[in-house]
Amino acid sequence: MTGKVDLILLAEKAGETMSEHASAELEIGKGIVGDRYYSSQGTFSEALADADDFQVTLIEQEQIDSFNQKTGFTYSGADFRRNIVTSGIDLNALEGEIFTIGTQRLKGVRLCEPCGYLSKILGPELMEHMVHKAGLRALILDSGVISISDKLSKVTV
Repeated sequence: MTGKVDLILLAEKAGETMSEHASAELEIGKGIVGDRYYSSQGTFSEALADADDFQVTLIEQEQIDSFNQKTGFTYSGADFRRNIVTSGIDLNALEGEIFTIGTQRLKGVRLCEPCGYLSKILGPELMEHMVHKAGLRALILDSGVISISDKLSKVTV
């Protein structure tokens, strides 16, 4: 099971437009350097203060494409407000699993379900069509740099 990183997206503060980056630095216990949750500036930073699942969020490009096809929208990966857009891999299968992006290890913690905040931005169709399809929350196990086109693979033990 191998996929790849299509987009790396960050926003410095809650509500800011997600911007694309060629690479990003991951820091154990903190998140992605420069992202809103790294500096506790995200919409849910206070609610997630005692949780570790704010470090990295991922979503499949295939799920975004399916959503757009079903609804007639033309949303991009940035519109879904996840940090990493992937292709070629089933992210739901990585819940509870260790996986790599490039040489960095992460652990899938739980599905990143659509929320009311995102539904207000993208529309009520989000809740109907993206439950169990809106991505994965992950913990960083290795600090280091990830880049566009890095391979994403489940670690087999």
